[in-house]
Amino acid sequence: MLIVHELPRRIRLRAASSFDARLHDDFVRHLPEHIGGIRSVRANPSARSLIVTYNGSPDTRAALLNHIAETPPDLRPRYAEPSETQRHLRQTLVSTAVFAGSFVLPPSVRMALAIGVVGPTIVHGIDALFRRGLCVEALDSAALSIALLRGEPATAAATMALVHLGEYLEATTDRSSTDLLRHMLAKPPGKAWVEDADGALTEIPADEIDIDDIVVVGPGDMIPVDGQVVSGTATVNDAMITGESVPADREAGHRVLAGGVLEDGRLRVRAVRVGSATTTARIAEFIEAALETKPDIQSSAERLADQRILFTVGLAALTFLFTGDLNRLASVFLVDYSCALKLGAPVAIKSALYHGAKGGALIKGGRGIEGLAKVDTVVFDKTGTLTHGSLDVTDVIPIDGSDSQEKLLALLASLEEHANHPVADAIVQEAQRKQLTHVHHDEVDFIVAHGLISEVDGARVVVGSRHFLEEHEQVPYAAFEEDARRLEAQGKILLYAAVDGAPAGIVGLRDHARPDAKATLARLREAGVGSMVLLTGDRAPKAHALAGDLGLDRVFADCKPEEKAAIVQSLQEEGRTVAFVGDGVNDAPALVAADVGIAMPRGADLARASADVVLLRDEIAGVADSRELADNTIRLIRSNFRLAVVLNTLLFVGAVTGYASPVTAAVTHNSVTIGTLVRALIGPRPSKRPNSE
Repeated sequence: MLIVHELPRRIRLRAASSFDARLHDDFVRHLPEHIGGIRSVRANPSARSLIVTYNGSPDTRAALLNHIAETPPDLRPRYAEPSETQRHLRQTLVSTAVFAGSFVLPPSVRMALAIGVVGPTIVHGIDALFRRGLCVEALDSAALSIALLRGEPATAAATMALVHLGEYLEATTDRSSTDLLRHMLAKPPGKAWVEDADGALTEIPADEIDIDDIVVVGPGDMIPVDGQVVSGTATVNDAMITGESVPADREAGHRVLAGGVLEDGRLRVRAVRVGSATTTARIAEFIEAALETKPDIQSSAERLADQRILFTVGLAALTFLFTGDLNRLASVFLVDYSCALKLGAPVAIKSALYHGAKGGALIKGGRGIEGLAKVDTVVFDKTGTLTHGSLDVTDVIPIDGSDSQEKLLALLASLEEHANHPVADAIVQEAQRKQLTHVHHDEVDFIVAHGLISEVDGARVVVGSRHFLEEHEQVPYAAFEEDARRLEAQGKILLYAAVDGAPAGIVGLRDHARPDAKATLARLREAGVGSMVLLTGDRAPKAHALAGDLGLDRVFADCKPEEKAAIVQSLQEEGRTVAFVGDGVNDAPALVAADVGIAMPRGADLARASADVVLLRDEIAGVADSRELADNTIRLIRSNFRLAVVLNTLLFVGAVTGYASPVTAAVTHNSVTIGTLVRALIGPRPSKRPNSE
């Protein structure tokens, strides 16, 4: 292929032949999967043209041209096979040509061509009948056979063209909905620049980057890891990960995500998560899983569609019995409910998943959408959800007096930088603000629902809740009850630390109510959620004050982490359909126990893995967005179902009474099906957010 035109982020190449495999569907579709940084690929075989847009990186351009050069034009086997859509299009064009020729060719030639075009479909329909019983393919086969038996090759060819056109449009629409989701996946770069201990840069495969490596990212490059900026400033576009279209400035101390693209500037990033652990990889895994799940509403639609085939056969039999008209019989066979009913639900769901992801919410397939639409109770774990995701460190109290505040804070920040939680973020940011030195430590062990443990200079350091340290580690804090009560009375969150089994210190942190929390709760009520519940480890007075301010219905205060799932289950035993919103490691059991688990974006990995919905933006409004999107999706599916049933029923009436010929029946039926699918593909969309109060 030769380059015929090029812009900074766009390149157009021309092949020697329109039959070049690199111009055809599978190569085009798989190209972004092979080359990280590819934004879109479009091919025009008739013009021998391949147009690729990418992130502007020279490495991406080089990888693209190299991959194209290494792919033979006469092909890898998988590229040689025409796609389903191409096959249907080709068959449509051939059938149309035969129909057109029916007006000028001799009768014997017309019939021979019609048999050649229609024959494979009739054989396929007979085979489907014996393998699967009554199905759409068998009905189409019967209608085409009737046209041939009546000596009407033009009718058979026209009907065949319309059937294939309908199949082509259906396949195109269904694949478009899948491609919408797959295009959300930001492919990681193939290589990255890593800085060694001497400051020298070495280019290595991105999948060989280790935790704590320093990665250098320049303009146009995609960030290959989740990490923390060590130095430099840059403008980063995270649209492929969070759906946020406005680039953000990043500098030392900020976190960056794999898949973000530097629009300008330069960053040195310490790798915190690499490979399959990065946000981009987890999003890809989430979307792939979403494409595999089949919701109940889709299964129900398929069952109803199969049942309607029996209705079609019965109606056809009665029509022929009372009229003896083969033309009416063929018309009835060409009308069915199956296509619109079976394809409408999955297309609408894939479209909803796409719009949700673009709006900042990953929903785990159709079951997640169905579950969201049924929710009547939402339980909020307070910290990081209704309250703001960021905390402020207000108090650092070394207990034994031998360590200064700075030493204690530096120690805790060095351990907590490996966690992904608002408490950890606050401590790390406070240490950075004070420019404290990193404390070397051994590997950190995370204890689910409790805290973390590591060793520093041979001393065992334990950090977590008071319950964890006193009940599990037998570290006594009774002597420091006065400090703890004073901080708790001020509504602060407390983090406890111990070294070698002795108390080392207490850190107090303060959170803030999110500015959009009240508006979000109001939107949820408008969407049909009747009960809003606050679940928190805070003391009752503070919890009830927040609940009163936001208008929550019930409060569970003084909750221990292990009690969260039990509270969710108790609400379910009351007959409620419960959604749980949380972000911590200790929220995972409750997220699993709930009918729908919703994880905030800054939540722990385990919480995100356990959730049915993962918000990509740190905004509680995403909960209401997801509920409204689910409601709109289910309404659209049901509306399409009713539309397909009503219009096809009217068409049945036309077929039975003789007003709809086989060609008219095929045209009208396919129009109804395509209209339903296009409607499903276009919508639904999230509702527009109101301004936060």
